[in-house]
Amino acid sequence: MLLHLKKIFTPEQVKEIREHLNSAEWLDGKLTAGNASKDQKTNQQLAQNNPLAIKLGDFILQTLGQREDFMSSALPAKIFPPMFNRYEGGGAFGFHVDNAIRQVPNTPVKIRTDLSMTLFFSEPDEYEGGELIIEDTFGQQKIKLPAGDMVLYPSTSLHKVTPVTRGARVSAFFWLQSLVKDNEQRRTLHQLDQSIQALRQDLGEDERVQNLIWVYHNLLRQWSATN
Repeated sequence: MLLHLKKIFTPEQVKEIREHLNSAEWLDGKLTAGNASKDQKTNQQLAQNNPLAIKLGDFILQTLGQREDFMSSALPAKIFPPMFNRYEGGGAFGFHVDNAIRQVPNTPVKIRTDLSMTLFFSEPDEYEGGELIIEDTFGQQKIKLPAGDMVLYPSTSLHKVTPVTRGARVSAFFWLQSLVKDNEQRRTLHQLDQSIQALRQDLGEDERVQNLIWVYHNLLRQWSATN
């Protein structure tokens, strides 16, 4: 399931975030690449312990926690702290798959990467190239979203970022472990939840709606794990 979540941040919020990021200290992105993908990665990143990265990451997570579309589609159990990258001057990241397990820095907490997220902070016309190409059972998708929008997709997907030949592509990227590991089960629950919300608009708290809510929660109980 690939989802485009619109307007996570307003244009004013994006502008403020970009001003902070433009003055930040960027490091070679190879420092955080896995052994298999290091040779394919040419970008810059903020250090994970950079105070700005921590502050902006917390702001992102607080904002997402208030988004019903995110909570319904992702069913997050644990979220890896957001990281920030910048591609420019031909920077790219070849086809790769994300590491299955991530350890939160300076903690014993490990996260199974079920879903990957990219939150864009550059407008599409600010840079040439830089498309996020995702390949999975839904086919190949080319992603280049407005600033403030986010794409959510299975971490099992093979993906790459094409070379940025003009301007700079700035974004946040991170992963989460879902309460529901299986992508198809998670998609079924999301579709069921959307149907329930639509029926509520027409029928209110009708008994038929309540029966569907009963089905939803019993499926969630059957399919979910909290550890």
